[in-house]
Amino acid sequence: MKQIAFTFLLSLLSAVSIAQSISGDQSKYMSSHYRERTAAFNAEPVVKGRIIFLGNSITEFGDWQKLLNDPSVVNRGIAGDNTFGVLARLQDIITRQPLKVFIEIGINDFSLNLPLSVTLKNIRSIVKQIHHASPSIDIYVMGIFPTNNNVKTDYPFALNKGRQIDLINGWLKKDATPDKFSYVAFNTLLKDENGKLALRYAKPDGIHLNDTGYHLWVKFLRTKGYI
Repeated sequence: MKQIAFTFLLSLLSAVSIAQSISGDQSKYMSSHYRERTAAFNAEPVVKGRIIFLGNSITEFGDWQKLLNDPSVVNRGIAGDNTFGVLARLQDIITRQPLKVFIEIGINDFSLNLPLSVTLKNIRSIVKQIHHASPSIDIYVMGIFPTNNNVKTDYPFALNKGRQIDLINGWLKKDATPDKFSYVAFNTLLKDENGKLALRYAKPDGIHLNDTGYHLWVKFLRTKGYI
C-alpha cells in the first residue's frame, strides 16, 4: 500500500513539474519581435481567400510572394516562434479564412524542454481550431525540418534532435486525413546521407534554409499539386 502511495506521489509531482514548465515556458515566444510582428499583422486589412504560410523564422525568412510569383501570398512567420506562440495568434489566421494554410512549426519547442507529446498536442490543436472555424480551408502541415551539427553554435537546443523530430513527424503523418489536413513530407528531401540537414540546402547556422532550399521547397509543393 505504501509503495502504491509513493508511486502515485511521484507521478503527481512529475505532472505538476511538467505543468509548471509548460506554463512558465509559454512566455518565451513573447519577444519584442513577436509583439512587433503580431501588431503589424493585426494592422493589415482583412482579405480572405489567400494562401498563408504560418510558422517560425524558417517561414518568415522566405520571400513567398517572389518565390511563388504571387503578390497575394501572406507571410505569417515569426522568428523564434513555437507552437504556443502560433496558438496564441491563431485568430488572425482564422479571421482571414485563407484558401490554403501551410504550417511549419515545432523546432523551437525543443528549446523549452517539453515532452514531445506537448508539441504534438499543440500542432493538433492548431489544425483543429482552423478546421473547426472553416472546414473549407486546405491545411498543410510540414514535417519538422532536420538540422545539422552547425546548430551547436547558435541553436544548441536543436542539436542531435533527429530521433525526436522523426517521432513527431511520424505521429503527424499518421494523423493526416483528407478531410482534416495533409502532411507534407518535404523534410525528407532536406536530409543528407546521415539524416541531417544537407549543407547544400542550409545556411551556415545549420537550421535555416538558403535560397536553394527555398526553391526546392516551392518545387516540391508544385510537384505535389499543393500550390
